Amino acid sequence: METEIDHPPHRRPLIGLALGSGAARGWAHIGVIQALEELGIRPDVVCGTSIGAVVGGAYVADKLDTIEAWARSLTRIGIFRYMDLGLNSGGLLGGRKLRRLLDENFQDTTVEDLPRPFAAVTTELSTGHEIWIRRGPLSEALTASYALPGLFPPVRVANRWLIDGALVNPVPVSVCRAYGARLVIAVNLNADVFGKGNVSGETADLSDLSQLMSKARAAHRKSLDEETVLLRKIFGHSSSDPSILNVMIGSLNILQDRLSRSRLAGDPPDVTVAPRLGHVGLLEFEKAAEAIEEGRAAVKRVRPYIADALKGLTLP
Repeated sequence: METEIDHPPHRRPLIGLALGSGAARGWAHIGVIQALEELGIRPDVVCGTSIGAVVGGAYVADKLDTIEAWARSLTRIGIFRYMDLGLNSGGLLGGRKLRRLLDENFQDTTVEDLPRPFAAVTTELSTGHEIWIRRGPLSEALTASYALPGLFPPVRVANRWLIDGALVNPVPVSVCRAYGARLVIAVNLNADVFGKGNVSGETADLSDLSQLMSKARAAHRKSLDEETVLLRKIFGHSSSDPSILNVMIGSLNILQDRLSRSRLAGDPPDVTVAPRLGHVGLLEFEKAAEAIEEGRAAVKRVRPYIADALKGLTLP
């Protein structure tokens, strides 16, 4: 185990942790948090976007072990159990099963009642404004933050339709600053995305999925056939042409990369943790173990910078 980084207990700055977007790569946030705590660093403020909000919210709510166990249990086929088609809901997936999972784990937990300040970053659909959810049901805040346009439906919160916060602030350093953090550690999951060929990897093998659907809907063969064709168009098939999902994920990769560079240049964190996960596709949630370990390794690589940042900042 790593030794703790020394810092004056009564004079250390308020520490903020900004957890960025990146879908399946976001399991690396779990490893980052664990490694930071082993160094004696327990952030005072946690802000997250998309999957960063999910892991950050679970951490602040003392449910990190729960979400880690669930993440490590996921398999390629098991992921489809949470993908309910919802073409009439504003997204390809209805998102109801994932929302129920969050509701069950967080029950009546509200953002304002969490033991530490937390904010989930979202985007208002009608205006494009950046919205920080700092009160209300935690599960609702997390669902809104990862509502990727086209894939998940928007979430209505306080009479606003909200979608994925990655569209406006993929790595929410500015939110931590607004909370008063003087030292911000940011986790950027998209630092090495391009040149890895990962977009073509976003193609699912639907043979096992079709078997699962057969068992569940044996009495509805026509419906099964129609859904299987639709799923192949969405998630991929034997053709070399990009699937709907390929195009969506590739576009999101470009958006997150360009926007992250711009936002981080304008408001740089004190330390950037950059897990090397460019080879992991955005929907390869079954690679949790690999992502978590890389999150821990990424913290080790920047440990000297964290120590220097802590020494260089004191409370005024």
